[in-house]
Amino acid sequence: MNTARDLAIVTLDMASDHTVEQGDLSLALAAAEMFDLLDAHALVLDGDLITPSAQAPTGDRLLDEAASALVRQEPYESLEDWLWRRGRGLSTAYVEDLERAGLTARAPGPRFTLRAAPSVPVDSAARRQAEERWTSGEPVLSALGTAAGIRDESDDVAETLTDETVTTVLAALGNAVMELEAVRQRRAIEDAAFDNVWRGY
Repeated sequence: MNTARDLAIVTLDMASDHTVEQGDLSLALAAAEMFDLLDAHALVLDGDLITPSAQAPTGDRLLDEAASALVRQEPYESLEDWLWRRGRGLSTAYVEDLERAGLTARAPGPRFTLRAAPSVPVDSAARRQAEERWTSGEPVLSALGTAAGIRDESDDVAETLTDETVTTVLAALGNAVMELEAVRQRRAIEDAAFDNVWRGY
């Protein structure tokens, strides 16, 4: 099971119905990779510190890349710091990886356009698996989808997430997404103030 890939596929599938901030999605994908690496026993969490285990290939290029990017000397990296570092540009990396694997294709559109057509998932076993997890309301994937902005927050999902490691990862993700939104709002205010100054001349 590859939670990060499933999240990327579901997000692409729902992109026409939801506005997804690339930064939020990248952070959610980094958190999804954390769950996948925990499942692969590539690391353990000591509180919010990431302690790497012996590196072993997972069979997935991006997950192996994530595992090799773990800080392996003390003091180990905090979970939130890792989400920010690993998440940088991660949504683009997943879109490109899905295209390379033949799991997505460019949507048909006007032949001549300045913008490339968006990628959409093709019919595949990977897409069916992702859809099955999503429609069944699998709690971790649902919580990641909420953080990425493709699902409304649900008390039912929150109540089923009782594992301490899971809640630690999701709490760090929630903090990072809120911090990113605060940065966006601050920039919007600064840009509006700058525009007002120029209008005064």
